[in-house]
Amino acid sequence: MSETKQEKTKKIKKTPSAIVQYNLSGEQTGEIVSPKEIFDIKASPALLSQYIRVFQTNQRQGTASTKTRAEVAGTTKKIYKQKGTGKARHGSQRAPIFKGGGVVGGPKPKTYKLNMNKKQKKLALFTSLTMKLHEGSIVGLVEDTKKITLKTKQIAIFVKKMQFANKKVLFILPTGEVTNFTLAARNIPNVSYSLVRMINAYDILNASKVIFINTSLDELITHFVQKNEN
Repeated sequence: MSETKQEKTKKIKKTPSAIVQYNLSGEQTGEIVSPKEIFDIKASPALLSQYIRVFQTNQRQGTASTKTRAEVAGTTKKIYKQKGTGKARHGSQRAPIFKGGGVVGGPKPKTYKLNMNKKQKKLALFTSLTMKLHEGSIVGLVEDTKKITLKTKQIAIFVKKMQFANKKVLFILPTGEVTNFTLAARNIPNVSYSLVRMINAYDILNASKVIFINTSLDELITHFVQKNEN
């Protein structure tokens, strides 16, 4: 028996289009309609996979270094005579087979940097934000960070009330100077923060919950959408 249109409609899951906002007491204060340009992007697993590979590769410092026999300290004097000892012929104590000698084929400083264009990076960021919103993992905090008292306990209580304890929480802050919020939140386990203009797809995907504070969402729209339209 075929399903009716109403039954099919009920089975369709609606993707959230708004970001719920809370105050520091954990009480819901309202909602903000999320812009489609950022939070309604078709997921591209291949793009996200490429972005993560590029991001993680670019974190490698490439500073590992070993010394060859020409670089290690030691005399260049022949260690013993050429013949008559019954030993193999050697000319230097700095040879790789001796203790303290040079290393053969060891690592040298190198660059592991991979490139990715700006459009791909921005699309990866928007895709990650879309995925988190559809998971219900993005909320807003209406408090002004400059007015928050310097109390780690206050932030910890908020995280607990939101049932985000033992989860990786990423606070997105408006661009500005270090505030009491950043000083109060830095000692809480699994809690990190980032300025809105410094966020990236890797940090978004790595977090279990993403919280936009005060005007950070407006700044995100201005920086990534309206700025490019002008």
